[in-house]
Amino acid sequence: MIGRFSAALAALIGVSVSLHAQENDARFHQAPLSADEVRNPFAAQANAVDAGKALYADHCAACHGATAQGNGNVPSLASAKVKQASPGALFWFISKGSTNGGMPAWNSLPEQQRWNLVSFLQSLKASANAAATPAAVASMTPGNWPTPKAPFTDFRYESPGASRKITVADLPAPYATPSAGNGPQLVARPPHVWPKAPPGFKVELFASGLDNPRLLRTAPNGDVFVAETRAGRITLFRGITADGQPKETHVFASGLNKPFGIAFYPAGPHPQWIYIGNTDEVVRLPYKDGDLQATAKPEHIADLPHSDGGHSTRDVRFSPDGKRMFVSVGSASNVDDPDTTPGEKLRADILVFRPDGSDRQVYAYGIRNAVGLAVDPKTGELWCSVNERDGLGDNLVPDYITHVQEGGFYGWPWWYMGAHQDPRHAGKHPELASKAIVPDVLINPHNASLQLMFYTGVQFPAEYRGDIFASEHGSWNRSARGGYEVIRVPRHGGARATGEYEDFLTGFVLPSGQAWGRPVGITTAGDGSLLVSDDGSNSIWRVSYQKP
Repeated sequence: MIGRFSAALAALIGVSVSLHAQENDARFHQAPLSADEVRNPFAAQANAVDAGKALYADHCAACHGATAQGNGNVPSLASAKVKQASPGALFWFISKGSTNGGMPAWNSLPEQQRWNLVSFLQSLKASANAAATPAAVASMTPGNWPTPKAPFTDFRYESPGASRKITVADLPAPYATPSAGNGPQLVARPPHVWPKAPPGFKVELFASGLDNPRLLRTAPNGDVFVAETRAGRITLFRGITADGQPKETHVFASGLNKPFGIAFYPAGPHPQWIYIGNTDEVVRLPYKDGDLQATAKPEHIADLPHSDGGHSTRDVRFSPDGKRMFVSVGSASNVDDPDTTPGEKLRADILVFRPDGSDRQVYAYGIRNAVGLAVDPKTGELWCSVNERDGLGDNLVPDYITHVQEGGFYGWPWWYMGAHQDPRHAGKHPELASKAIVPDVLINPHNASLQLMFYTGVQFPAEYRGDIFASEHGSWNRSARGGYEVIRVPRHGGARATGEYEDFLTGFVLPSGQAWGRPVGITTAGDGSLLVSDDGSNSIWRVSYQKP
């Protein structure tokens, strides 16, 4: 979503520059005169600019910069040319797009969000370099962030082994703090900086130079597969050298559409297929032990809701008996009401199919974005790792990890963490309040919890076996960023979690608040070490335990 939206806005400015260079009085992208007569119906709303700013931070800041100043070849969004365009012309072009300019039509984005984006663009100071607002400057000044109120935290207090537990009783009221816009501001990893793990663990750079490495999965024979989502390919690693790097690297499949989920089928030591969760479909490829490259073209198995807007990741897992295929599909928005937004149909759900793609059902719903799915190897229960909604303040709403109840409702968008109503949907669906399930483990809000896994290796100490590990990508909606780490959810030998979690792998954010790494995927390698993909530095890290 970030790349597509940023590309869209880049096209908005880039084509504008070209047109103005050719004709001094050219209309903005040749917008019809009637567009100038269209007024922004939300311009007078007090939160219109802030809502547009949050949308910008969520989808555009990574490319255009935290203050819209532009980034390399990506132009500033605060240029005089954009400032001179009428609100109607901006809205018209965002909605219509430009095939030649490389900008898609964004009619699928809710109208109010398009207008809020217009409001934000027009609020920027018209200059070659966009000026940061005082609030934005403050949020980027090291040491100027507020101290988090326990049990909530931020990157300054993340430390391997630190234990945390958030309960429903800890939740603040909505808007207890402003909704921050604080994109990751990615920088190159300084040579002296390295991820930090608990005592006894060693961290090594397993692989680098990848293209957007995301979900990781380990085949029964120990080969490790990574989805390089932006590149549209699946890459395979075989073996581990004495230096902690792969012995062999191969491109297993390419030409895929934003691949993310990877699953081997059927269960057991000799799967026959690899299933891939593309953003708009599930496909499968024939597979046998030792294959280094796909031997056939992908076979279409099931259609999935299209991702022109909203969350694009689709994870895929199978029930232990092989009769059910689970697929996660995130929402198309932050809090759009599915009752009135057609684009949310069959989204914010976990879907279930037969392995051949037939008999589609909704397994669980009201789950804003279940990026990661995992099946407990002991109980066969489905678990998920979820990105909750934004916009209600630093400490709302917690992300979460939970086992998934079939037919269960988890609140989105009307409720959260049980019977807490989102004020943006006040009065809607009171009958669902008592049905909204409180998840097992509440995680620091805006951590952006992605892939999760059950540790089944034997390299780590015995107390780690059966525990959950999850990658926290880090989000934009906190005044001081949180996440950007790997966490451990101890289960103490039980089937369920008791609510606490621990920092495990930290150090991906510099003291300045700039991030150099963003954990995404996580898997157990064949030797029992832990592999973590990082799409901030385009690397994979290996965490091994050094026996005394």
